[in-house]
Amino acid sequence: MIRTYNNSLTSYKDPVLVQDIWDRWFQLNVVHDVEASNLKTYIDGVLVHEAQGHGGNNHYFKFGVYAQDNPSNYMESRWKGIRVLNKRSY
Repeated sequence: MIRTYNNSLTSYKDPVLVQDIWDRWFQLNVVHDVEASNLKTYIDGVLVHEAQGHGGNNHYFKFGVYAQDNPSNYMESRWKGIRVLNKRSY
């Protein structure tokens, strides 16, 4: 789960992947190798985090603004060029 807290992009709540992330476009790529239980997160083409998967045999993809700590009246995310690929796609 990729989240923002205090202008920093995080994997869950820790570690911080990128600071000063608000108010700018960035490319986010996440490679989830389920069989190897491995996740790689890329920001603007640079590998910023690698971690083990959290297990399970049922996975789904979602994005958007859901909530935040101490929510404000204004939360926004903008998305373009969304592609979801799997090994059978190429």
